[in-house]
Amino acid sequence: MQIAVQDWMRSPGVIAVFDALSDGVTRFVGGCVRDSILGRPIRDIDIATDLEPKSVMAHAGQAGIKAVPTGIEHGTVTLVAKGTPVEVTTLRRDVETDGRRAVVAFTRDWREDAMRRDFTMNALSMDPDGTIHDYFGGIEDARAGRVRFVGAAEMRIREDVLRILRFFRFHAFYGKDDPDAEGYAACVKLAHLLPSLSGERIRQELLRLLEADDPLPALEMMSDAGIWPEIGIAAVDLAALAAFIRLEGGATDPITRLAALLAPDADTGEIASKLRLSGREATLLRNIRKLAQDNPPAPGEIGRYLYRNGAEMSWGAGHLAIARGIDAKSWEAVVAVAEEWQPKTFPLRGRDLLDAGMAPGAEVGALLGSIENWWIDQGFEPDLAACLDHAQSLMPKT
Repeated sequence: MQIAVQDWMRSPGVIAVFDALSDGVTRFVGGCVRDSILGRPIRDIDIATDLEPKSVMAHAGQAGIKAVPTGIEHGTVTLVAKGTPVEVTTLRRDVETDGRRAVVAFTRDWREDAMRRDFTMNALSMDPDGTIHDYFGGIEDARAGRVRFVGAAEMRIREDVLRILRFFRFHAFYGKDDPDAEGYAACVKLAHLLPSLSGERIRQELLRLLEADDPLPALEMMSDAGIWPEIGIAAVDLAALAAFIRLEGGATDPITRLAALLAPDADTGEIASKLRLSGREATLLRNIRKLAQDNPPAPGEIGRYLYRNGAEMSWGAGHLAIARGIDAKSWEAVVAVAEEWQPKTFPLRGRDLLDAGMAPGAEVGALLGSIENWWIDQGFEPDLAACLDHAQSLMPKT
């Protein structure tokens, strides 16, 4: 099969990389090929070559292309040509696997390299002229929305247990109708191996899955397959997430969706730790869920609420509360303000009070807090001069 050459394939950076590696056989691989066939936007450009990594770096250097050895021990080098990053990986075959990582050896056999990829739709490769090489029926599977393992599903999962989560993630983005029967059965059978994965790897797959336009069918399959307890999540609330997605208006933030997915009584801190969420992610997850369980602010206090909690948390908490059927009218008012909210910055600092003649001490912080509350009550409008005038009226006379 051959497709028409697309704009991304003839960008100056891509052409420069292929020219630099012309001593070997080089093709596009993976997602950019799959998504080109399906007419989807191209996110990343990945290339495979039969040149070994040191040769790739040498050829890049000769062509004046920046080469970054991002994963050279696994055969991967990132070339940055004319501002375009292109990941170049030498053809490989698995020598040894342990369910988490593989020891690889380089090869010059394209079919052998394709055999180590997880799904048929990801095992495609494409020449610069648009000629596609399909060893396992990946084109048909991609068009049919069928996520199918390359080879025996159970064997491929035992090589890398993460493929269970990848199976559901790819179904969320590319699947149609029921999942591939062999693949799904293997995921169910081997789900007990998931605890061997690191929290970081689980986090990456789960958050990516939650970015899908409609992740619910895949998440329901995960529930039926008994996946959740194996990755440290005791229970989920798919009904709340379904309602949340209807409310979010096209946003697909994975952390806010995770907040809705977790059952109301879930231990948010424990799950955040298990998934190795970043500090920001853990705080957002925890606070959205906590705020959604609290009473909404009174109409006159919505501005103060947004200022204290931020628009993102307030928006997420409001939608989550509504999704759970809690005081929808009050929370809708919060969400409406949050969607138009511009961050406010209190203009006064403790140093300003000291410069105005106030003696150092605990009273400075107390007065600063009092003035901040006054500033909020005034609709965040008083500027620094007005805040200082108000401070002077409150400062103890000497």
